[in-house]
Amino acid sequence: MKTKRMIAAAAAALMLGGAWTAEAAEEVSLRLNWYLGGLHVPFYYGKEQGIFEAEGIDLTINEGRGSGNTTQVVAAGSDTFGMADSSSLITLASKGGEIKSVMSMLNSTGFSVVSLAETGIREPKDLEGKSVAVSPGDPLAQLLEAVAKANDVDISTINFIQVDPAAKVVSVLEGRADALLGGADDQYFLIKYQGKEPHALRYSENGANIVGMTILTQTALIADNPDLVERFVRASVKSWEAAIENPEAAVEAALAAKPDLNTQSTLDQMMVDIELLHSPASPDRIGWGAEEDWARTIDLLKTYRGLETDQDWTAFHTNEFVPE
Repeated sequence: MKTKRMIAAAAAALMLGGAWTAEAAEEVSLRLNWYLGGLHVPFYYGKEQGIFEAEGIDLTINEGRGSGNTTQVVAAGSDTFGMADSSSLITLASKGGEIKSVMSMLNSTGFSVVSLAETGIREPKDLEGKSVAVSPGDPLAQLLEAVAKANDVDISTINFIQVDPAAKVVSVLEGRADALLGGADDQYFLIKYQGKEPHALRYSENGANIVGMTILTQTALIADNPDLVERFVRASVKSWEAAIENPEAAVEAALAAKPDLNTQSTLDQMMVDIELLHSPASPDRIGWGAEEDWARTIDLLKTYRGLETDQDWTAFHTNEFVPE
């Protein structure tokens, strides 16, 4: 069976334009930002379809425990690549962490104010006088200040309720909070599949769009083995393209790895993430990051999250490995 897979992958390598031989396959690990969900489906599909194998990569995918943790384990060399939000990447790199984004995966953020539709929160002004569930140290709370400023919202009238991350959805469902700060591809669907109609007020559409998820690695790997980085990014892009072409099949590949996933919810999540792949400044190439988006992200982090750096965006992200 293993021999058949190797032969099939070698054939795929020829079709995909690669020059891999079985002896050259490298063991590579990818640390996710969180537990397996819609955002991660394309990587499982790419692995199942032999896309990574065709690029000479023996891929292991590890679930994560938050973007901050992922940046640290990649910086320490425990995983080859990692998936983390841009703010966590930039924060650690600005403090000397030797990591860099090699794929600007989601060029729009899914950060949102998520509420029950019946609450009537449709625009930022509707947040005045409302209660919002947040978690301690939540970056979404700080960036909500940018939304408030851009839309003339008196943020002092919002009652922030501190809860554990897992309790945000429960707080809204039980009526203890009018809304929560979360993701259009995450908590939104946790509410929907509890039988309620949710609504997401997206930061990206209300004056606070930052680069969303990135794929990062150590700067040492970029310098010492750029060929591996290029092959990994190329396989990742092809995996996303394949998942976009066959979303249901892609979700089935993820279910094979984690059978207890909700099939429809996982598919819905991935479809939202497909929407977030691009921004107005980065409309076409998957993984390619625009200077405009990265520079704005850094400026917002400086203003609202206390980021201290005099480096420009190229210190945190490179497009050199993204295929044409």
